[in-house]
Amino acid sequence: MSKVKKFFGWTNIKWFIKEMVKLYSGDKSYFSKKRVESGVAFLIGQIGMIFFLVKKYESLSMSDFIMWATLEFALAGYLVNQIQREKKINSEENENPTD
Repeated sequence: MSKVKKFFGWTNIKWFIKEMVKLYSGDKSYFSKKRVESGVAFLIGQIGMIFFLVKKYESLSMSDFIMWATLEFALAGYLVNQIQREKKINSEENENPTD
C-alpha cells in the first residue's frame, strides 16, 4: 500500500501551527505578521460586506449597490497598492543595505 501525500496532512498542519506561534513569539517566521493581520482584517470585512449584501439584497437600490461595489474595489485597490509599495521598499533596502 502506498501512502498518498495530502496537502492538509498532519505534518503540514503542525508546521502551520508552529509558524503561527513563531509569528507572535519574536522568532523568525515564514509568514509576515503584518500581512497575516491585514489578511484576517480583510477577510472579516469581506464576510461582513457579503453578509450585508445577502441580507439587504431585496431592499438595495442600484445606487446602494454601486456604492457597495465602489467600496469593495477601493478596499481591494488599497490593499494591492500597500503590498506593492511594501515590495518596492523591501527590494530597495536589499539593493542598498545600510550599515
